[in-house]
Amino acid sequence: MPSNALIAKLQAIVGNEHTHTDGDLSLWEQDWRQLARGKALAVVTPASTAEVSAVVQACAAAKAEGLDVSIVPQGGNTGLVLGSTPDDSGHQVVLSLRRMQGIRAIDRANLSMTVDAGCILQNLQDAARAEGLLLPLSLAAEGSCVIGGNLATNAGGTQVVRYGNARELCLGLEVVTADGRVWNGLSGLRKDNTGYDLRNLMIGSEGTLGIITGATLRLYPQPAATSCAWLAVDSLEFAVELLSLSQKHLGAGLTGFEAMEQDALRLVEKHMPQLRLPIDATAGQAFILLEYSDDESEERARTRLEALLEQAFEAGLLLDGAVAQSLDQAQRMWDIREHIPLAQAQEGVHLKHDISVPSSSIPSFVARAKAALAQSHPSARIINFGHLGDGNLHFNVQAPEGADARAFVTSEAQAVQSVIYDTVAFYGGSFSAEHGVGRLKPAELLHYKDPVALSLMRAIKQALDPQGLLNPRAVLPMPAQEPAHA
Repeated sequence: MPSNALIAKLQAIVGNEHTHTDGDLSLWEQDWRQLARGKALAVVTPASTAEVSAVVQACAAAKAEGLDVSIVPQGGNTGLVLGSTPDDSGHQVVLSLRRMQGIRAIDRANLSMTVDAGCILQNLQDAARAEGLLLPLSLAAEGSCVIGGNLATNAGGTQVVRYGNARELCLGLEVVTADGRVWNGLSGLRKDNTGYDLRNLMIGSEGTLGIITGATLRLYPQPAATSCAWLAVDSLEFAVELLSLSQKHLGAGLTGFEAMEQDALRLVEKHMPQLRLPIDATAGQAFILLEYSDDESEERARTRLEALLEQAFEAGLLLDGAVAQSLDQAQRMWDIREHIPLAQAQEGVHLKHDISVPSSSIPSFVARAKAALAQSHPSARIINFGHLGDGNLHFNVQAPEGADARAFVTSEAQAVQSVIYDTVAFYGGSFSAEHGVGRLKPAELLHYKDPVALSLMRAIKQALDPQGLLNPRAVLPMPAQEPAHA
């Protein structure tokens, strides 16, 4: 089948106005970080699961007839590892789910909501809040990312320490398979022990095994009150001790525990001076944004948080601290934390490292990685921040002051990443904690992943997508990259 015949079929399925083949397609072809710009055969924006199914069937049939075509599922296009960006071959159909924004049902008694995959995360948070409920998945891109992409990448965010990743917040899925069939797994059940867990297989698969078109999400009652504190500590060792003390005294009420080192906050001060820090950036070597949610009252939340901080000061863990006196002040604290990536972007292109190690190993990991980089790249700047409560750091590397940032990134990326990822492996960690693998990191997967795990992953991909139709260059290395023994 020639490509123009396939495009005609796609137009018949979703409409001419929702099939884009020329003009400015940067909205779909350019990735969020502007690392790459692909070239799509077409961009289609179906409005329903039935249309997604028909699009997949048309592409699968064309591929079976010999056309070199594949599908790149795309949600909000806010990913950071090129997982939803087409390559430059001109043979890939970008299937955007942005038009699928329906909230199908909210079940207050079951604490669940069933939604289309293209719903913007913030809109779902607002819909839950209007019912007096909480959808706790929260991340910096929540105003533009969509829930299908969140689930396809198993997104993390700022409240993982209490509620878990996107995986833990999903009860059921609706998925279009690689041959166009629809699996309706939109169950609101907490217990269903009837065979293989297909839901968890699809979550985190980055559109390589199926296309998520709907989801049933787990909700929680809205907390009665939330209290935040901005804290200065002398070292990451003290930060880890503070985390243990907080877990002991706040229990499940500890909903956020973010860590930021000095250099990260200095970038925010430099590029976003309107965001005033609650404590001077020189008050400590590291800073903690702690959030506590209480189910009873604002008074109890403030009392419990202040009691914790009093014990932390007595134990010598804290140098200084500020407790938010209002929701507005708490939001300003979160704004500072969430603007660190934007401040980094304004400083120039840089090397992102989304890593995880056991929380207890974070101080020694950071010390070891910094020492290694001081030897190999002594002038590079390390911007370290992240979700200390769940062991996830964004251990990013900025070009030396005054250097050509893009030239530094181009020439030094592999050397810098090897230093950091080898250190991560030393501590039994992961080179991708919440961003995924995408098209950016399959080589790292090949190098650091257990060979047996890789073999099993390949077998699953072959079983569910034998034509290699779905996102073929994402996650798994291409066959030519595999060693003969794998």
